[in-house]
Amino acid sequence: MSDHDISGERVLVVEDEPATRLGLTELVRTWGFMADSAADGEEALQKITAFRPSIVISDLVMPRMGGLDLLRAVKDEGGDLTIVILTAQGTVETAVEAIKEGAYDYLTKPVEPQRLKILLDKIVERQDTLREVKVLRRQLREHGTFGRMIGSSPQMRKVYHVIEQAAPTSANVLIWGESGTGKELVAQTIHQLSPRTQQPFVPINCAAIPETLLESEIFGHEKGAFTGAHDRRAGCFELADRGTLFLDEIAEMTPATQVKLLRVLQERKFRRLGGRNEQTVDVRVIAATNVNPSDAVKTGKLREDLYYRLNVFSMQLPPLRERKEDLPLLVQSFIHEFNQRNQKSVAAVEGGAMRMLEQYNWPGNVRELRNVMERAVILSSGEFIEPKHLPPLVTESPDVVKPTLSLTPGTTVEEAERRLILMTLEHTRDNKTRAAEILGISLKTLHNKLNKLRGRVPGKKSTEEEIVPQ
Repeated sequence: MSDHDISGERVLVVEDEPATRLGLTELVRTWGFMADSAADGEEALQKITAFRPSIVISDLVMPRMGGLDLLRAVKDEGGDLTIVILTAQGTVETAVEAIKEGAYDYLTKPVEPQRLKILLDKIVERQDTLREVKVLRRQLREHGTFGRMIGSSPQMRKVYHVIEQAAPTSANVLIWGESGTGKELVAQTIHQLSPRTQQPFVPINCAAIPETLLESEIFGHEKGAFTGAHDRRAGCFELADRGTLFLDEIAEMTPATQVKLLRVLQERKFRRLGGRNEQTVDVRVIAATNVNPSDAVKTGKLREDLYYRLNVFSMQLPPLRERKEDLPLLVQSFIHEFNQRNQKSVAAVEGGAMRMLEQYNWPGNVRELRNVMERAVILSSGEFIEPKHLPPLVTESPDVVKPTLSLTPGTTVEEAERRLILMTLEHTRDNKTRAAEILGISLKTLHNKLNKLRGRVPGKKSTEEEIVPQ
């Protein structure tokens, strides 16, 4: 017996030979299905309208209307039926043609009950999955979405509530959460729901720009302000005038630049690098950090006065591992997105693969899930994403022993940090972006720490591998 509930499934048996028709109908009923029968394709079309089956088992060769014509008629009406063709040995080629036309499978006569049972169970499982997809699509339309944000968990509903409060105002917003939780998407949503929606949204990642250029990027510069400044250039504040400026990884900004940023927020005025004239701007600032901002204040990474200026509205984005109930909605949304982008027709994730997605810890959060789903949709050649379409990191059993770090009293913090960084790089096969996400630091910070580690090793070695103790 299948694990799936088949009590509501309706099966129509279409067969012109009375004894076979009666035998199959009774057999299907004994397995718990609701069943009816028809003597040919024309009668079957009438029964489909009245009985509304979800599965049709049809003989291929029948008087008046055969199985292939029935299949085409049903397909033309756009029905959501699964059709199994029955065929005698001599007409297997035609049965294969029927599959090309949209039949689910065929069985040769005389029908082996066990083979039919296995086939019906597979169909019920497929229909369960497809029904869940329909429900999720409806939920996606009716619930669990907020602008382009997806999720109906209590944690996400809190985030939506703060967005609703903050969006209509011009107040500054501080967003914090791990890498990949969607901080920029939250900022875009606030902008789109605000009166500034028709004005520019200008994002800048403070960690991705060298410290020497960050000030110029934010405030702009005059021609000749520094070596290489061949032309006057508008900075982000100018570009975002009357709109929204999104400053990602704010804690990576140098204290000197933080002071200048604070002044702009207080006075709404700034000067380009090398410039004499002050300019007035109307910019709403949304800042983000992947570390707890109050911790960043304590460690001196974020100025306290800037923190209070930015923290008018604040929200913490939950990591994906803490809102696993949102996973099905996110997965279905990504399938829809990547189907359209890659001209694919994936319907859903098969049960076993879904369990793997649910058991995985998602250190890279929604961004990592999005990348995994894009890869899976591209690799999938059928209706469903299977475990083989998922990357090894996800398909590993949760019980797989991960490398552990053993420390003894007397180990310095610096030494412990060095070992942890190297172990994480080894675990991610030297993928520094992934390693930074697992370690909970920015890529820029990881590079800084690696440079520092290289500096501690005698000689001129320069790769991470070479700082592993021999």
